[in-house]
Amino acid sequence: MKRVFDVDVICEHRTDATTVPMRFRLMNDEGVYESYSISAYKLVPTHGCYTSSDSVYVCDSTQIFECRVTIFGLQRIVRLYYEPKSGNSWKLAV
Repeated sequence: MKRVFDVDVICEHRTDATTVPMRFRLMNDEGVYESYSISAYKLVPTHGCYTSSDSVYVCDSTQIFECRVTIFGLQRIVRLYYEPKSGNSWKLAV
């Protein structure tokens, strides 16, 4: 089972109403923020309301991004969940 965290995300909102995640940061066990750059992403389509494989409840308004990041020298794929209708919240599933 994956772990889900609330994260801070730097993103770009384009004129065509698309959102592009660029970086995210989260707090480690020592209370220090660590930042990660997103080298590539893919937008995952959503249809209706359901609970994702990461145990995150999503609806049509939720944007799901599969992102490639480098963590400790290794390329990893993580999922970012963006919910613009509930306070612009972001969640990270690793």
